[in-house]
Amino acid sequence: MTTRIALIAHDHKKDDIVTLAGEYVDTLRRCNIIATGTIGGRISDAHGLQVERMLSGPHGGDLQIGAQLAEGRVDMVIFLRDPMTPQQHEPDINALLRACDVHNIPCATNIRRRA
Repeated sequence: MTTRIALIAHDHKKDDIVTLAGEYVDTLRRCNIIATGTIGGRISDAHGLQVERMLSGPHGGDLQIGAQLAEGRVDMVIFLRDPMTPQQHEPDINALLRACDVHNIPCATNIRRRA
């Protein structure tokens, strides 16, 4: 069974998630990747990865991923959040993170910055 990873990022973290995907491109090639719209396109273009694209986050993409997660079709979420910028779709974000907790799905919301 192939691992299914969801990749999501707020606007100020989009470059970071594309970079992260590049650092782990060999691992991600062995996974099924789903992502919100813009992120999916950027990762696919930058690294040649096959990505199933949902709507953008503000248009329901977070909820689409949350629905797949609740159905057991997501194994891990990487959601690079910008904690300093309010998001218009904050309730959707909270619902997705809550679904990760309810269904015991690992969720990373930041990356380690090396000095």
